[in-house]
Amino acid sequence: MGKVLKIENYKSTASTIVTIGTFDGVHIGHQKIINRLINSGTAEGLKSVILTFFPHPRMVLQKDSSIKLINTIEERSNILDNLGLDYLLIKKFTKTFSRLSAEEFVKGVLVDKLNAKKVIIGYDHRFGRNRNADINDLIKYGEAFGFEVEEISAQDINDVAVSSTKIRKALLEGNVIKANRYLGYPFMLTGTVVKGKGIGKQLDYPTANIKIKEDYKLIPKQGAYVVKSIINNTIVFGMMNIGMNPTVSGDSESIEVHFFDFKQSIYGEKLQIDVLERIRDEQKFESVEALKFQLEKDKEFSLNFIEGYNAK
Repeated sequence: MGKVLKIENYKSTASTIVTIGTFDGVHIGHQKIINRLINSGTAEGLKSVILTFFPHPRMVLQKDSSIKLINTIEERSNILDNLGLDYLLIKKFTKTFSRLSAEEFVKGVLVDKLNAKKVIIGYDHRFGRNRNADINDLIKYGEAFGFEVEEISAQDINDVAVSSTKIRKALLEGNVIKANRYLGYPFMLTGTVVKGKGIGKQLDYPTANIKIKEDYKLIPKQGAYVVKSIINNTIVFGMMNIGMNPTVSGDSESIEVHFFDFKQSIYGEKLQIDVLERIRDEQKFESVEALKFQLEKDKEFSLNFIEGYNAK
């Protein structure tokens, strides 16, 4: 069972194998590197560790709040745990930390904190103050401090970068099938069920309003989607709308899920919503009746999709 820890709360007595990175999406390109990390750790008797920085360095150094991530930290840690990683360690990224010299980072973090015996790193990885150290410097530090450095090839690094860009673009275009193919699992939204305006109930389509607290989480293009969730250990399918609810004069973006054949009250519960397919764009209908007619068609589309999904 993997653990997600702030690095301040971690001191390893066991020797570790470490890689460093955001690993946002933990997509199929990332998984190749992570499997290499875990398998190498198992073969050499080392605990596998991913060191990640949060907030994203650009949020801190460039005050860039426009960055949207595929996963929240919690989602990322759950995916990594399922892959068999021992530890996800989170280092709070601050301006002070960014000013550490390369040697201070290697000695203070990799050696003293993580007890690293092997570091797997990209050929183009740069670190230390002003990012002025590279893999060749790390190899020299490895010789001095007693750890091995293994390089991730340009091809693998390129695959990772290209996949992340394609996933974000696909989600913003509403192409979840494409995004999910690159991810290797369904894109997810995780949030708490809060009280809405009750409009869905009036339409005979009661919805769970999902509130996502992490403002850095990427939200797919507005529209209707087929989704699934696990509620009380049971898989439940449904359809989700992301948008402004223009037919009923909505004034802010909401995420609402109507679960099929589901009657329980789930207010206050935290749900993971897996996004499986896009149904259509959000539309403004001439009347509530027209909206209700469209919801019937959306349900029919969803049930047909689910039948095929379950038959796989």
